[in-house]
Amino acid sequence: MKKAGLSLLALGLIFFFIFTPLMAQQGSRPPGSATSTAKININTATLEELQTLPRIGPAIAQRIINYRKEHGPFKRIEDLLKVQGIGERIFEQIKDRITVGPEVKDK
Repeated sequence: MKKAGLSLLALGLIFFFIFTPLMAQQGSRPPGSATSTAKININTATLEELQTLPRIGPAIAQRIINYRKEHGPFKRIEDLLKVQGIGERIFEQIKDRITVGPEVKDK
């Protein structure tokens, strides 16, 4: 009986030390992560913020930044389709998570 009690105690300690840090990490997600409801403004987002979007890695994030530097702010989220590497499939996955912020007026 003592062996069974020690085995249960050992299993409990193993569970505690393995799963407690994992659960704590889930509660400290960065802004823009999958559980965040705030949209990312593609006119002001940093390289790191853009990379929190699905299928947007460092190269495409940098292209977004370069595009807005060369052409000015995006007027509509659909303008993101003009950036090389962003097609319909990627746009469909991110469109609900992005914004251009307040309405941008023509120059």
